[in-house]
Amino acid sequence: MKKKILFIITLLLLCAVVFSYFQNNWLSISRFTITSHEITGDGLKIIQLSDLHSKEFGENQHRLVTKVQALSPDIIAFTGDIIDKDKYDEKTVLSLLKQLKEIAPTYYVTGNHEYWSGKYDQLEKIIKPTGVTILHNQREKLQLNGTTFLLAGIADPAISNEASAVTVETELAKTLEGVNDQDFVVLLSHRPELFSIYAEHNIDLVLSGHAHGGQVRLPFVGGLVAPDQGFLPKYTAGKYEQDDTAMIVNRGLGNSIIPQRLFNTPEIVEITIKGKK
Repeated sequence: MKKKILFIITLLLLCAVVFSYFQNNWLSISRFTITSHEITGDGLKIIQLSDLHSKEFGENQHRLVTKVQALSPDIIAFTGDIIDKDKYDEKTVLSLLKQLKEIAPTYYVTGNHEYWSGKYDQLEKIIKPTGVTILHNQREKLQLNGTTFLLAGIADPAISNEASAVTVETELAKTLEGVNDQDFVVLLSHRPELFSIYAEHNIDLVLSGHAHGGQVRLPFVGGLVAPDQGFLPKYTAGKYEQDDTAMIVNRGLGNSIIPQRLFNTPEIVEITIKGKK
């Protein structure tokens, strides 16, 4: 009888370990479509990654890069926390960004962990030679597949000692100054809890992260806890809309303070943007 009980306990523990590994390492793909009268041509496909927190997906990020490559993106957007403040790892960053740049033009904005690590200046110096574009309160006009749009990015407000909302409001106003109402604007910004501010600035699509999907996700409830949103957060994963602005929140790839995901596997987001007929 004791042997049977021991066997059952061992089996349950083994299942728990396998389940835990799966929850933290299985790469899932979420797909969204955005339509707009402002989009002409054949449209475009953006792959969004976020919140790596220095995590590795196979040797030299092989599993992650292979999945991204198979999706054939027009551009790749990374929305912050590529490193973790407690696990600063240049090798992980360089390996991933160099390979992503070979797949498609890659754009990056900072998260809070880049600044919390105290090594952002060092990180910036190693990223620039990879050819990855750091959008530090900047915008670029891009043309792909006959589609013209503006891609903007703002630095995470952790760079400033001011309140997050104040910093973001100020930098958005500068970054988007003079933008035409007819321009389709995509904004890369790490923090989803500031969605109401983004919606006030004539932005069509916001790509964000930071919330880690709420860390633990439950049916009919969603995410349980997120940075800067607390318990039962409003913005954790998927698509949200306010007025004429849509926001997609990426559940992220790695973990930070809380080491375990539950019903919330690491995520690659594919966004297809096309014109309305």
